[in-house]
Amino acid sequence: MNDEFFVDTNILVYAFDESEKPKRIIAKKIIEEVTKGNAIGFISNQVLAEFFVALTKKIENPLNKTDAEAIVNGFIDSVHWKKINYSDQTVSKAIETSIKTNSHFWDALIAEAMLENKIYVLLTENTKDVKCEHIKTINPFKS
Repeated sequence: MNDEFFVDTNILVYAFDESEKPKRIIAKKIIEEVTKGNAIGFISNQVLAEFFVALTKKIENPLNKTDAEAIVNGFIDSVHWKKINYSDQTVSKAIETSIKTNSHFWDALIAEAMLENKIYVLLTENTKDVKCEHIKTINPFKS
């Protein structure tokens, strides 16, 4: 796995969700490849925020906030994970994209942040949510 890709929140969550064992194995492998420097993985501040909420509220066995904080900070502090942010202009473009494509705003925001940073591959379980012809979506859980 030597490619560059953006990792959606659901991939990160599955790596820590003990109720989804087959997906957990695959998600952990992706995270390990990036963490070891064998792949270039991108995440955004939006994904990190969503990840924290999912770990503490949405998985079958939620983590306490202190443990979730340590996990999220591990991604923040990692030199191998590339963190991207977005601006007010990105938000404006995402609103426009959301209206044009009838997509969810948060998915459009990920797409616009990716495009601004010249990232064109998205690993996500929700391949139909990002409606952008310039971004290739890959579901790593499908063989």
